[in-house]
Amino acid sequence: MSVPELLQLELLAQVDDLLERLNTWLEIDSNWEPLQASRALLRRVVFRVESLRVRLEAPLVVATFGGTGTGKSALINALVGRECTASGRQRPTTTRPILVAHPLTELEPLGLPLDAFEITLVDAPALRDIVIVDCPDPDTNEAETAGSNLERLRQMLPHCDVLLYTSTQQKYRSARVVQELSQAAAGCRLIFVQTHADLDEDIRDDWRNLLAEHYEVPDVFFVDSLRALREQAAGQRPSGDFSRLLDLLSRELGTAQRTQVRRANLLDLVQAALDHCRKTLADHEVRLVELEDELERQRQLMLATMTVRLRDELLASRNLWERRLLGEVAQIWGFSPFSSVLRLYNSLGTLLASATLVRARSSAQLAILGAMQGMQWLNSRRVEQESEDRMQQLATLGLDDHVLREAQLVLSGYVHSARFDSRILQISDLKHLRHEAARVESQFLGDAGRSVEEIISSLARRHSGWLRRGCYEVLWLAFVSYLIVRIGKNFFWDSVFLKTPILTMEFYIAAGVFLVLWSGLLLMMFTRGLRSGLNQRINELAVELAQSRLGSGLFPQLETACRDAHHVCRQLEHLALTTNEIRRHIAVSPGLGAARGVDPEKALAVATAR
Repeated sequence: MSVPELLQLELLAQVDDLLERLNTWLEIDSNWEPLQASRALLRRVVFRVESLRVRLEAPLVVATFGGTGTGKSALINALVGRECTASGRQRPTTTRPILVAHPLTELEPLGLPLDAFEITLVDAPALRDIVIVDCPDPDTNEAETAGSNLERLRQMLPHCDVLLYTSTQQKYRSARVVQELSQAAAGCRLIFVQTHADLDEDIRDDWRNLLAEHYEVPDVFFVDSLRALREQAAGQRPSGDFSRLLDLLSRELGTAQRTQVRRANLLDLVQAALDHCRKTLADHEVRLVELEDELERQRQLMLATMTVRLRDELLASRNLWERRLLGEVAQIWGFSPFSSVLRLYNSLGTLLASATLVRARSSAQLAILGAMQGMQWLNSRRVEQESEDRMQQLATLGLDDHVLREAQLVLSGYVHSARFDSRILQISDLKHLRHEAARVESQFLGDAGRSVEEIISSLARRHSGWLRRGCYEVLWLAFVSYLIVRIGKNFFWDSVFLKTPILTMEFYIAAGVFLVLWSGLLLMMFTRGLRSGLNQRINELAVELAQSRLGSGLFPQLETACRDAHHVCRQLEHLALTTNEIRRHIAVSPGLGAARGVDPEKALAVATAR
């Protein structure tokens, strides 16, 4: 097998793969209305594509297309070499489409509605590989009603593979014909023919310039159909451009080329459909982005609300956690001067209570003080239990239904604007959100106190580094050392050698006060750092907890639908790019024209009409 044949097979395999991917895309389910409309349209296109695939090996259907009196019927007579259709130059003569085929051609595989045609069988060389359809005139004054010429024309065009577009010096600027051609050109190869060469001037250059913006025009034929028919009747080969036209039909529309022509038409049709769907989805994707932005804004509002509520609930037990944190730090530091100060400060309440017992002078006083001490201990245990209960109740702390309903009401307008099914934003999402929040909370917290204990342990280790510890130990010992040196110098040196009086009690009282103040200052600095770190971690815990509750989104079904819609749009973009890439490599004769820049919406109105 030659290299060109292998390349051609590879291209054909790419076309098959593209159609499989297109069918897969059509199976995607979504609540997004623009996507549903696009899928409905593409299903009709795929149905048309499947009909083309079924008749890949059938003869090509060549249809004459042009305004009234442009010589379509005369052109067909000249192509087959005999009179087989009625012709006229001033008024429409074709009111019912005529199908001209070779007697040996099987018509059923063509997929044409044969009962709508007048069938003429002619044994002519030009009909060996093609069938010719004489189409009704598109510029009739009739409206598109049942049974009208225009209605018949639009029913036929989806079955045509090649359009022989005929025009004259008077008709080539006809707005009605140009409009109908713009709709009919998708999914067809084009051959441009100027007729009435015996009467009209050659306007091919002007016509080509007029067509160039919307169509690929490799050639325009200038023919005299009546002369060509007379030459064939005389046993002569037609001369001039008509001879070139016959060569093009026999060479480029033969058996060897029909598959490429049909696949090129197929890809043109798919490309037109994809471009139309891309435009439709792109127009609505702007609203989709607005909906997502509003969803995110509502989510951030809910997140801020939940964070504040959770933080306030967590901070209610901050004093208890500060005491635990201070005790944890003192335990990590072990025995040292400043850690002793930390322990003293942390157990100050207990020491004061113990001191009151020492002052008891009778059994009754001792009993009363003991009862008060017991009540204080019970109160401490109650505070700890309340703190643990508060942590356990975080699983039920969340958003009130009225807050969620308010967000739902705001979002409903955006959902309608983005053209989502309104049922996607039902109150059932609220139940799901609460259920999901409780489930995530149980996973996140596990043991409610464990998260706080981890925070305390982490902060205790963080504030127990050698540098921090050394700074506070040195600062506290510096003042104590000064007092010891000052008292020792006065007692052993000044009083003995310098005869200075020993320091009085006033000095010791002042020294004790300043020692307490210095210790308090260092304690304040140290506990302030602990408290700041604890507040920060509590805030982080509140944010993390709120985010875990809203981890699946404020309205999960809607957010999932938005993400899926974007994903589908990207898939469609990729399909369109792939289609365009394959189209550029499909080998189609350079002698056949094609539409470019066709309005997909107009083209598909005819191309999908079945």
